[in-house]
Amino acid sequence: MAKHNKKLPQDVIDHWPEVLSDVELNVIPIKYLDSVKVHFRDGKIWDIDLTEKDTKNNFEEIERSLQELFSNYESQIEHIDFKLDTQKVKNDVQKRTASFLKKKK
Repeated sequence: MAKHNKKLPQDVIDHWPEVLSDVELNVIPIKYLDSVKVHFRDGKIWDIDLTEKDTKNNFEEIERSLQELFSNYESQIEHIDFKLDTQKVKNDVQKRTASFLKKKK
């Protein structure tokens, strides 16, 4: 599947507008996803919840499974929605920024 630069949805930007308003995505790290919703041409929708504790830290396996799913069903998929865990993104960016600023002093 092709990767495109995309602006974040407004509901995501609203969580942290001063940072997220200018962000364009090429790739989304698996650890920042809450769920993936796959919409098929026949009307079926698969909602894949990635918040389960048994999936939360197994990122390589999740990525492999998603790639296999997308590859196997590519011709049948109409579109895919990715739901971000915006709080986790915000927490990680703030933590790394604080750490970076402490090192600069």
